[in-house]
Amino acid sequence: SDWSSDVCSSDLEEIRALADDGFGPPVPPAVNAHIHLPPNFSAFESVEQAIDLASQQEIGVLGVSNYYDYEVYGDFVERARAHGIFPLFGLEIISMLEGLRESGVKVNDPGNPGKTYICGKGITRFGEMTDKASRMLNTIRRNDRERMQQMTSRLQCLFAERGLETDVDEQAVIDMIAGRHGSPRETIYAQERHVSQAFQEALHEKIPAEDRIAQLNTLLGGDTQAGGPEDAVGIQNDIRSHLMKAGKPAFVDEKFLTFDEATQLILELGGIPSYPTLADGTSPLCQFEADIDHLTDTLQGEGIYAAEWILPRNTTAVVREYVTKMRAAGMVLTAGTEHNTLDLIPIEPRLADGPVPEDLKAIFWEGACVVAAHQFLTLHNECGYVDSAGQLNPQYPTTDVRIASLARIGAAVIGRYQETCSNIV
Repeated sequence: SDWSSDVCSSDLEEIRALADDGFGPPVPPAVNAHIHLPPNFSAFESVEQAIDLASQQEIGVLGVSNYYDYEVYGDFVERARAHGIFPLFGLEIISMLEGLRESGVKVNDPGNPGKTYICGKGITRFGEMTDKASRMLNTIRRNDRERMQQMTSRLQCLFAERGLETDVDEQAVIDMIAGRHGSPRETIYAQERHVSQAFQEALHEKIPAEDRIAQLNTLLGGDTQAGGPEDAVGIQNDIRSHLMKAGKPAFVDEKFLTFDEATQLILELGGIPSYPTLADGTSPLCQFEADIDHLTDTLQGEGIYAAEWILPRNTTAVVREYVTKMRAAGMVLTAGTEHNTLDLIPIEPRLADGPVPEDLKAIFWEGACVVAAHQFLTLHNECGYVDSAGQLNPQYPTTDVRIASLARIGAAVIGRYQETCSNIV
């Protein structure tokens, strides 16, 4: 697929000249650098819905960060272009830091020591992957598919033992996903949330509302936290927390890439490794993130020079403290919403306690521009923010000069893209 290169088809020297002149969008647009699109578990029914809502809400830059399969990105690009929305290409990987698992240290997953999410930003090699990247992705897909098969089977047996026969198996879960989103079956990799949704729907189908809570409590082996018999999302969360998490009866151990393997996969795909910061998205803070300076030093020591924030989880005070210190340490920061539950929240990111202040918006806009520049330069066989080995671009004398220069290039890329889209329309 050449859809990623289509987005960055402007002439290299033209963009460099525009960047030198300070060209870019006259007003920085609203940016969301991280959403999930179907067939990932998503608030959106379709790519069309996601782009239509983004356009209505005046989002100018939108980043997608799916797991497992990326075929949907082609539709994403086509629809984004029709609305003048600049697409950022990303992905998300789950990895394991074995030493921290053994010592009980939680990283950016509040329930599992050592389990570490990592994002890839500015990915450009989806169409022609290296053999190494293909092998690693296929390992992730195979391991996760086997795990979901086992967990689905365990849940089916458990429900039957506790009084509710269902016909939910792997194929039924895939049928549900394909039916909801119209996704090709071969692009679908079920996630825990999909499985819990399938069993929640079976409960709703088979048990009338007046009897549902009693039956649910029997199935859970405990009391539901759902808001009532029609609270589908609450019931799905109950199924996951009571039955599917570590130590629960349907849990199956996960097989992970190591953290180094995950970052290597991102680099093989042409991207920037980026750390998704949980911070006060959980309480108490994960030990790995509790000391900002130590967190930043550790990440940079591991070759991670970018970080991402899912803002609706976090409060203004904590985000400002962390982001300000991370940026001062020379990290590039981006922000998004995930949209990986059924809650259809606004696409422009908001903090848990209100709108994003202008100083933080400026930092996240800068980060989005750096990612756009990385995409553009990589697709023109130039070094972006990092090179293929993960080293920072050596062409710049200092961290701040590097970020500022790349941000100007990214702003020029975005501005030129939007002009081109406007002319097409």
